[in-house]
Amino acid sequence: MATGKNIRTYFEGSWHDSDVPIMRAADHGAWLGSSVFDGARFFEGVVPDLRAHCNRVNASAAAMMITPTVSVEHMIEIIREGLKYYNSSTAVYIRPMYWALDGGELAVIPKVGSTGFAICLEEIPMADLDKTSTLTTTSFRRPVLQDNVVNAKAGCLYPNNARMLAEAHTKGFGNALVLDAVGNVAETATANIFMAMDNEVFTPVPNGTFLVGITRQRHIKHFVDNGIKVHETVLTYDHFYRADEVFMSGNMMKITPITAFESTSYQTGPLTKMARDMYWDWALSDGPD
Repeated sequence: MATGKNIRTYFEGSWHDSDVPIMRAADHGAWLGSSVFDGARFFEGVVPDLRAHCNRVNASAAAMMITPTVSVEHMIEIIREGLKYYNSSTAVYIRPMYWALDGGELAVIPKVGSTGFAICLEEIPMADLDKTSTLTTTSFRRPVLQDNVVNAKAGCLYPNNARMLAEAHTKGFGNALVLDAVGNVAETATANIFMAMDNEVFTPVPNGTFLVGITRQRHIKHFVDNGIKVHETVLTYDHFYRADEVFMSGNMMKITPITAFESTSYQTGPLTKMARDMYWDWALSDGPD
């Protein structure tokens, strides 16, 4: 049964019915930004791809030189225990996270084995089925591995995303369609991106500049399994100006139809609706992992 609390926190071996403090001023993660997280979703009584999200947070920690300390199986067990306090009708965002406690040589490199770990459960509703967004261009770009940790879901990457989103909002749009370092479309400021043309689906090819989303991969599999051709390819703004339909894909809201890119308008088309229906059918029938 639900506790009525908005946020629950797992920290230092137990669950707390509040948003408890977890980080000290001297923690490496607090002053040098060595933190990673992942996000899974609980809705309608299921937790799709929970195992994949737990696997990814451990991989992200390793990429940030933070020692992961909780096995995937144990993490799943902890999360399931925490979710028992919520009704199946409640939508919960699940954030397992790691940060470095101490620095190694010269204090900059995280010290091996010195790791903080917590899980945050927060009640956040799923988007209404009629929720849409709009896109515009942005002057900011996605980084590359040579200058940032794009192979991790790292907290330090998000200020750049926030700049993109803020710029889009000042222009009167809901989100930004973001380019990579060489000028091809990578994703939006908050999610992966898909477009459809002539009953085929297109999405930017993974090139190391953006996180290849777990939900994104689910959509691709569902399309392919149902006979829809999917192209992971190089895309430019011009492709999106000519698209029949466009939608964002992210774990927070799963699918968000796009109704406009700059002055180009779209309808919420059949492939966008198909992606949503296939995802929900799979999530509610294939079990929580």
